[in-house]
Amino acid sequence: MTDIMTRTETSTATPDDGIILGPNQYGKAEVRVVKVTRDGDRHSIEDLNVTSQLRGDFQAAHLDGDNGHVVATDTQKNTVFCFAREGIGSPEAFLLRLSDHFTSSFDWVKGGRWLAESYAWDRIQVDGEGHDHSFVRTGQETRTAVVVADGDERHILAGLKGLTVLKTTQSGFVGYPKDRYTSLKETTDRILATDVSARWRYAPDAGSRDLDFNEIYADVKRILLEEFTRKYSAALQATLFDMGRAVLAAHPEIAEIRFSMPNKHHFVVDLDPYGLDNPNEVFFASDRSYGLIEAAVTRDGQAEVPAAWEAAGTFC
Repeated sequence: MTDIMTRTETSTATPDDGIILGPNQYGKAEVRVVKVTRDGDRHSIEDLNVTSQLRGDFQAAHLDGDNGHVVATDTQKNTVFCFAREGIGSPEAFLLRLSDHFTSSFDWVKGGRWLAESYAWDRIQVDGEGHDHSFVRTGQETRTAVVVADGDERHILAGLKGLTVLKTTQSGFVGYPKDRYTSLKETTDRILATDVSARWRYAPDAGSRDLDFNEIYADVKRILLEEFTRKYSAALQATLFDMGRAVLAAHPEIAEIRFSMPNKHHFVVDLDPYGLDNPNEVFFASDRSYGLIEAAVTRDGQAEVPAAWEAAGTFC
């Protein structure tokens, strides 16, 4: 995650040259916090990387060097640690608590953005049993969360990145336009592999504060994996849409889901020069260049919420 911004309050012009302060925000980026919960001899771990950034009336700091409204980034860091002492629960719920605290504690803080990455740990198995207090870093993906505050309004994005999946058949690519620069051969049997990055936005009227974010996250991941493999893939685009449609069908509390999925190409190696055949068994895994497929899957007639998605991106 990076220390970035997307939007804020109306800028004020300086009287001298017409140059004004543009959109701004600030905070503490990438606060690594590990919470150990000790239930007797048996412990559990929650591991987050948190970014906190505030928006509001910070013009005087930029224009006059007046820090009267600047809640120190160190204070934001310490708040993350102190809130973790009370427990984390889920990344989404934790970020909501942070957003409520900063917007209610300082009158000039009108909103902000809070991001988290969550890292998974499994118990080390000893004689077939999970150890009480020894863990191994694991996880097929990194869980992500974003909370955007704009006054009393909250936008919640959950997600994951780095979920690497592959199937060795039931995928092809045919029927595409061909011109003098086309060298790719059509195929009805290829490896399909990708790193799934996905974010889904919770509907604001879905009672988001009462949702079990951990349970929903686990089910969305299950659906994504099942739909990736469920049927023949005519293109990564078609598989992406099937994955998103299945998530929205199963979870009415999710308003929309967005994907970024590179096509991790696997090319059949020509073994003819060595007197060997290759019936789709030996491949060259190319890490670049690669196709990059990105799309949103949403509900018909639903209003767009650009403020939520802008906050998940980068400023420049």
